[in-house]
Amino acid sequence: MTMEVKIEKLVYGGEGLGHQDGHTVFVPYVLPEEVVRLREVERKKKFIRGRVQQIVTASPERTAPPCPHFTQCGGCHYQHAPYDAQLRFKTSILRETLSRIGRIAWDGPVYVHPSPPLRYRNRAQWKIRPAGERHAIGYFQSASTALCPVEQCPVLSPRLEEVLSTLRSMLAQGALPGSLREIEAFVDSADEKVLLNAALESFSSSPAALAEKLRAALPGVETVLLNDMARDRFELFGSGHLDYLVADTSFQVGHLSFFQANRYLLDELSQAVLAGTNGGLALDLFSGVGLFTIPLTRNFERVIAVESNAAAARDLEANISSAHVSAQLANTPVEELLRDWQEAPDLIVLDPPRAGVPAEALQRICALVVPRVHYVSCDPATLARDLQALLAGGFHIEEIHLFDMFPQTFHIETLVKLVRSA
Repeated sequence: MTMEVKIEKLVYGGEGLGHQDGHTVFVPYVLPEEVVRLREVERKKKFIRGRVQQIVTASPERTAPPCPHFTQCGGCHYQHAPYDAQLRFKTSILRETLSRIGRIAWDGPVYVHPSPPLRYRNRAQWKIRPAGERHAIGYFQSASTALCPVEQCPVLSPRLEEVLSTLRSMLAQGALPGSLREIEAFVDSADEKVLLNAALESFSSSPAALAEKLRAALPGVETVLLNDMARDRFELFGSGHLDYLVADTSFQVGHLSFFQANRYLLDELSQAVLAGTNGGLALDLFSGVGLFTIPLTRNFERVIAVESNAAAARDLEANISSAHVSAQLANTPVEELLRDWQEAPDLIVLDPPRAGVPAEALQRICALVVPRVHYVSCDPATLARDLQALLAGGFHIEEIHLFDMFPQTFHIETLVKLVRSA
């Protein structure tokens, strides 16, 4: 079934929204005010999802995408929009999400921190699947788990683009094991040294020989972690980490630790989180490898970093030691640490995963007499939910910052600064 729909706005997730015969219609790769002819791919009681067959009336802002795989590859969502328009759309989506989910009508400024729109990614995860007699490498297709083989990826750093190109050639030549299913690559701040995670269905040959082949063929590879998925077995070849420089601090980042994927905005994010802070005690909750922990020690007499992931906690401990700073590490879930916590810190920094902050932890934060909370979020929906709880618990919003960590995509990174209401 086909229909024509006028797109009213973009919504979180990369789709445009319109209405047709009482249904809300969602369709990707469109822009506001466009009229599109679409093919229905899903119908529910209250909404329809479609795919564009024809742009009947194009937005004057529509532009040619920089990548030939756009709309087939599922990685990017906004390459058909100029970068300044992408930032405008994301700001509007952030405000709308806060209002719709959190009932937060923020009419103050949203301070936008743009990134170079291409070549910004310091991390990539590629899927590998059979393609004829050989194997192909790429990303999942849009709204699918089928492979979209790629020849290029303009959001990757130059070094990661080199790695992708070499892997593609090796697969085309049959030079890599047929059981290889995924490779993740992370590059350091200088865009030179590379950390590789490779997942195989099984180790059909010597893991050491495969690691050596990868290190010899791929530019800049320093350390390789191989995963035999059938046996849940890991083999490490190399140091096990890269050193990543942010401002004047070097962070050890291991194979299984989270680290921000935009290589341009980390200094700016760290500075914004810490701006105007000082005091006796700071709690850095969901601290990861210590991106905020280390600089917090320069502003506070005591810093306690809380991280439940064992791999990240090991990196954090090493980073505290190498930076020669005084910070206490708690390798425990945030809600467990806060359950019996009584001392009121001068600042709490929150940087949770996509699921947001557990409700129990939010309740304890509101119960503590904390003058300031700085919340870094990678998901506007859970941010809106958590902010609603914090505002009800006695805080008010001082500032909102949007960091565009993922240009060309729908993803939004937000910093919200909250202060205790008088």
